[in-house]
Amino acid sequence: MQNDDVSAAVAMRVSVVSIIVNLALSLLKLAAGVIAKSCAMISDAVHSASDVFSTFVVIVGVRMASKQPDKEHPYGHERMECVASVILAVVLAATGLGIGAKGLEKITSADTASLTVPGALALAAAVISMIVKELMFHYTKHAANKINSGALMADAWHHRSDALSSVGSFAGIFGARMGFPILDPLASVIICLFIEKAAFDIFRDAVDKMVDKSCPEDTVEQMKKAILETEDVLGIDEFRTRLFGSKIYVEVEILMDSAKTLVEAHDTAEKVHDLIETEFPDVKHCMVHVNPDIP
Repeated sequence: MQNDDVSAAVAMRVSVVSIIVNLALSLLKLAAGVIAKSCAMISDAVHSASDVFSTFVVIVGVRMASKQPDKEHPYGHERMECVASVILAVVLAATGLGIGAKGLEKITSADTASLTVPGALALAAAVISMIVKELMFHYTKHAANKINSGALMADAWHHRSDALSSVGSFAGIFGARMGFPILDPLASVIICLFIEKAAFDIFRDAVDKMVDKSCPEDTVEQMKKAILETEDVLGIDEFRTRLFGSKIYVEVEILMDSAKTLVEAHDTAEKVHDLIETEFPDVKHCMVHVNPDIP
C-alpha cells in the first residue's frame, strides 16, 4: 500500500472514531444541560456537535489530498488539506463566537438572582467530557504526527479545545452550585476565548503551508549536513525548501569539481536526490542542480 493510501486509511479510521465519540458526547451534554438547566453545558454540547462537522471536513480534505497527480494538478493535491484546515478554523471560530454571545446575553439580560442554578447532572457530564475529549486529543494527535496531517492535527486541537471548554463548564457549574449562579454563563464566555485561540492557531498553520513557507531551520540544517557528507559534493551554493500542504519540496544547487564528467555529475546529483527523499519521508520531491567549482 502506498504512503498516501496508508495516510488516508489512518485518517479515516481516526475520523470514524471521532464522529462516534462526538455524537455520543453531544447527546449526553445536551440532555444534561437541558435537564440540569445549565447554559454552560448546553454551550459545550454545541461545541461537541461542531466537532462532528469538522471531522467530515477532515475526511474530505484528507481524501482529496491523497489523490495522485493528474493533468490539471501535476504537483498533486496536498494543499487540499490546508483548505480543510482553513474551513475547520472558520467553523471553530464561528462556534466560539456563538457560544460567547449566548453567555454574554445571559449575563447582561438577567439579574443574578434570576439565574438558574444548574443541577448535579451537568457537573457529572462535564467531568465525563473532560476525560473523553482529552483522550481523543492524544489519540488524534498521535495519528496526525504519524501521517503528518495538518487537517487531522487541526481536528486534534478541536478535541483539546472541547476538553478545555468542559473544564470551563465544570468550573462555572460548580461555582453556580456554590452560590454564584452568574459563573455558569460566564463559563461560556471563557470557553469562547479558548476556542478562538485554537481557531487562530489552526488558521495560521494552514496559511503558512499555502504560501510556501520554508521548513523549520533545524530540518534545513539536517538536510544540508546530509548533502555535504555525500561523496564528491564540495559545497552548497543555494538551498531552498517550501511546504506544500503536508509535504516538502527541496531545491538545491551543489558544487562539484569541474573536472568531473557529465555522467559523474549526474550520478552525484542522483545520490543527493535519493538521499533527501529517503532520509526525510516528508519530502515529496528534491530538485538537484550541479554547479562546477571554477577557480
